[in-house]
Amino acid sequence: MALLGSILLNNIIPLCIMIIIGVVLQRIFELDIRTLSKLNFYLFSPAVIFKLLYTTDIPVALIGQVLLFFGVFMALQYALLELVVRLRGYEGGMRAAMRNSVLFYNSANYGIPLNQLAFAANPFTLSIQVLVMMMQSLLPNTYGIYSVNAHKTSIAGIRRQIVSQPVIYVIPLAFALNWAAMPIPVYLSTPLDYVANAFIGTALLTLGVQLGSMKREGGLGGKRQLDLVLSLSLRLIAGPALAALTVWMLGIDGLAAKALIVSSAVPTSLSSVLLAVEFDNEPEFSSQTVLLSTVLSIVTVTAVIALLGI
Repeated sequence: MALLGSILLNNIIPLCIMIIIGVVLQRIFELDIRTLSKLNFYLFSPAVIFKLLYTTDIPVALIGQVLLFFGVFMALQYALLELVVRLRGYEGGMRAAMRNSVLFYNSANYGIPLNQLAFAANPFTLSIQVLVMMMQSLLPNTYGIYSVNAHKTSIAGIRRQIVSQPVIYVIPLAFALNWAAMPIPVYLSTPLDYVANAFIGTALLTLGVQLGSMKREGGLGGKRQLDLVLSLSLRLIAGPALAALTVWMLGIDGLAAKALIVSSAVPTSLSSVLLAVEFDNEPEFSSQTVLLSTVLSIVTVTAVIALLGI
């Protein structure tokens, strides 16, 4: 019960308060959600990724192990997801929205605090979580952009959109500066901190604004209730189960295995909403999966941690 209460107080309630503020602001002022989306994509998200990669001490030997896990885990998750997509007969934008709701998970503003909470701020497990966050931030800015545009845009157009994403340049730069132990001048590090610290709040407000702009008559679920159930099940139940299978297949054990499984148990990422809004691809369904998976994760994440004996 203590763990469930900690997750509720430290992770869920703060997120929900920010989302509610976004809903209220949207109902009062009708905010420009596309501007919020662009701020997240092109400014706040790259800043927080750079800051975490630059400031975290990540052992080189750990990188290969985590990347191998991530590759196998995502392949298994994609295979199961593709089976569901084909059985349900999803097409176009809905196919992309379902994939994004499962494949992209909240490894940053949910995963990192959860890791610190579950493993008592262990620097080894934090390094694992930051590496997972790095890959999870790279995917929406590459595969994610491709998936939401493949049915309506040429390959050349998609390529132009991908190469315009700052994240793909921020990651190698942060690693290079970290490994070279190169200090960043105060006049650069201070504005970087300002921008990075604004990411979580702005992303959650964006989610709230999108939820606040939903058609009132549809409500949560609407015509997509079964699709929501499938998305939530694949993300919150199948996700950690496949992660456990992956660490077993790769022979990863101990603290590393537990950290990797916990990293996979978190709810759907805000990136799926940002992609949906930015490229007008099933924004209502995407918003609902983020909100509902975040709330339901109180139970599922607690269960995963209990089963791991952490």
